[in-house]
Order: sequence, then structure tokens, then C-alpha cells
Amino acid sequence: MKKRKIFKSFQSKLWLYFVIFTAIIFSVLWLLQIVFLQNFYNAMLIRNTQEAARQIISSGTQPDINRLIDEITHDNAFLVYITDENGKIYYSSDQFKENKGRFREGFERQERLQNDEMMTEKEPEQRFNEYRMLPVSYDTFLQQLTASESGTVAYSTDSSYVYGAYMDYYGADDPLILYISVTIDTMGPAASILSSMLMWVTVLSVLVAFVLSWFLAKRFARPVHDLSEKAKQLGEKEYTAGFRKGFCAELDALSDTLDTTNEKLNTARNFQMELMANVSHDLRTPLTMIKGYAEMIQDISWSDEQQCRSDLNVIIKEADRLTACVNEILEYSELQTEESDHDFEPVNLSLLLNRAADSFDVLYQPKKLVLERDIQPNVMVMGKAVRLERAVYNLLDNAARHTGDSKKVLLTLTTDGQQAIVSVTDYGKGIPPQEQEHIWDRYYTSRQRGGKGVSGLGLAIVRQIVTLHHGECSVASTQGKGSTFMIKLKTV
Repeated sequence: MKKRKIFKSFQSKLWLYFVIFTAIIFSVLWLLQIVFLQNFYNAMLIRNTQEAARQIISSGTQPDINRLIDEITHDNAFLVYITDENGKIYYSSDQFKENKGRFREGFERQERLQNDEMMTEKEPEQRFNEYRMLPVSYDTFLQQLTASESGTVAYSTDSSYVYGAYMDYYGADDPLILYISVTIDTMGPAASILSSMLMWVTVLSVLVAFVLSWFLAKRFARPVHDLSEKAKQLGEKEYTAGFRKGFCAELDALSDTLDTTNEKLNTARNFQMELMANVSHDLRTPLTMIKGYAEMIQDISWSDEQQCRSDLNVIIKEADRLTACVNEILEYSELQTEESDHDFEPVNLSLLLNRAADSFDVLYQPKKLVLERDIQPNVMVMGKAVRLERAVYNLLDNAARHTGDSKKVLLTLTTDGQQAIVSVTDYGKGIPPQEQEHIWDRYYTSRQRGGKGVSGLGLAIVRQIVTLHHGECSVASTQGKGSTFMIKLKTV
């Protein structure tokens, strides 16, 4: 089982893929060498031969046609004849001629003889004897060319390729015949040499590829292994798994993602621990009250209508408190996992504050609380209107709980440059200086400030919402005069 697992590892698979890639590359090379090389070489020779023939034919009436034939023949290893239909040679050339100077002298002598009034009928025969003998298969070539309707002929033998056509030749009155042949089996010895060389190259390359691919696979697998070990420690208290960045941008991003995930897991675990340690009392108290008064109704006051109604009111009140506490806990948990800038849109903060103030007036009218407003119109920010309204309402509710005998709360909205400043002021006892830095902590209000909040999450929810909107929270308080809570958001 362990051996099987090793072959499924990232390093082994990567090494195997490198080996397969090497095998494919050399298989293609061998395939090209054995199957396609000769065919490709022959096709190139045939194309070059036909192109050379077209070039000779197009320049046939030029005075320096023989020089052009010599150059083409020398560069491409061709055998070229210019003859008439009776097989008399007017010119021939191959790659073994001594030098081009001789070609030029022969051409000049031919030109002089053609213009000489004393040229006899035997001179063409004399010139014919100066050139290389025609190939044995030339008669077959002439027969095929004569029978061709296009005036050209092309065919291959076991060892050569032949191309022929009629052409106008400088100094000749009638069209002559161009004959070009080239050897096409020269790749035989070369292919054998290449095969031997390729065999040695293949053996050495495969050995090098095996070793190199193993080290490359090991190099690639190391950061993946480190990330795997790092992922195993996610959520642990001692998250010490290191990762050396710089090898690959994608792996670096994955490492950063694991770090972020670990932070979120730790946050969730800490939140869970704080929930169990701090909220258990807040949940246990109303549950105990509900159970106690329910038992009292069952055992004692069920027959006393007035007492029974009073006990039921306590149960309803504690149930409402329990429901509000649970709702705040769920809301804060949702905010903890919410992403910043997600689904943000322009929000008219002025209208939002007026709407929250109207709801506050209706809710606290029975308690005779007075809400004063000083809201600058048409202040726009980017965010979620529902979340921002919840933050403002939490500040108003907090101010109402701590305003004291004055029964007055002040809500203001001003701007300072590119910032919108929301302020909520109460006129209560104020907050001691040593508590002001902790006032935004979770569960702080319910434990340290007399339990006037529902769960102690009201201001923590405000800070979380403002943080998600890239804003700032602050508080200024003077004991005996009250407190002012401020939210600063960037305007648009």
C-alpha cells in the first residue's frame, strides 16, 4: 500500500510525465528520421529542380544563359543538357566541370563560330563531341517528352529524378530540349550516419532526461509538500509551518490564502470560546427566569389570576430578551464572515439618518425621549444601506439607554473634506477614561457597565460594520456630562 502511494505522489507523477514527454520527443525524431526524412528530402530536390528549370527556360534567350546554367548546376549538383530532337548536344553542364572560366571561353567560342561566315557544317558535330555523353535512358526521355501534350516531362527512377521541357535557346533558330536530372538516393548514406548519431544522442539524452527530470520533479514537489504540511496545521494554536516564497507566484498566493484561512479559523475559534465563556451567562439568566416563573405558575400562582398574569409578563419579557440576544449573536457572526466592498453601492447618508431617526422617535416616544437632529443634506457614501442603518440605530439605542435624566439624544451629520462624520451624543453619566478603549469590545457592556445592553454586542456590531466600510469609530466622553460616539466614512 505504501509503495502504491509513493507512485501516486506529486513528485513521482511529475517525474513520470517528464519521462513520457522525453520519450514522445525522441519517438517523433526517430519517426521523422526513418519514415519522413527521405521523402522530405526528395520533395525538396524535386521542387528545386523544377524551379531551376523554370529559371533556365525564362532566361534561355539571354547571351549569358550558359553561365547561368553552370551556376545552377554547380550549386545544386544537377546534370543539364541542351539538345535538339535528334540528340545533338548544344550545351551540357554538371557539378564536376573544372572551372567557370572554361565555361565562359566555350560560350564565347560558340558565339564566334555562330557569327563566322566560314563556319562549316561539321562544326556542330565537332562541338557535340566536346561535351559529356548523353545518359543511356535519354531515348526514353525523348519519347516521353515528344508524347507529352504539355511540352514537359517529369519522372523518377530508382536513383534519380528527371525533368525536361522545350525551350528557346540563345543562338538557335528552333526550340531545343532542356534535360535536367538529379540524384535522389544520396540520403541513403547520410541517413545511416544520422541514425547512428541519433541513437547515441537518444541514449545520452534519455539518461540525462531521467536524472534531470527527477531533480526537477523534486524541486517542484518540495513547495507543494511544504504547503501540504502547512495546510495540516490550519486552525492549530501553534501554526508554525513555514513556506519559502519566490518559487512560483501561484504557490505564493496559495500560501497567503492558507495564512488568511488560518486567521479566520483562529478568529472563529476565539469567537466560539468567547461565546461559550461570556454569553453563556446572558443566555442562562433568561432561561432560568423563564423556567422559574413557569414552575411558579404551575405550582403556586395558577389559581391567582393577577399573580399569574404578572408572572407571564416576566416570562414574555425574558423570552424577548433571549430572542434579541440570540439575534445579535447571529448578526455579529454574519458580519465576521462578510467581505469588504461586497455589493457596495452609493448611499444617501442624509436620508438614511433621517429614516433611522424617524424609527427612533416612534419606538421611544412612550419613554418621552427627545431626539434632536442636525443632519447635513445630500451626503453620499459607498456601502450597504441596511448595514449602515443598523450601525446608526445601535448608536441611537445605546445613547437612549445611557442618556440619564435628561431624556435627550443628539444626532448630527457633517462633512470634513472627503469624510462624512456621524455623531450620536447622550447626556448621561459618561464613560470613565480607563473604559473608553474597551467600549467597542464584544460583551463588554453587559459585563462591565451594568448590563444595560441586550448582549454586549451592540457597539461591537457598529465597529464591525464601519470596519467593513473602511471607516473609523471613536468615542469622546466626560464623566457627568455624557458621551459622543462618532463614525467617519469616506464620501463620494
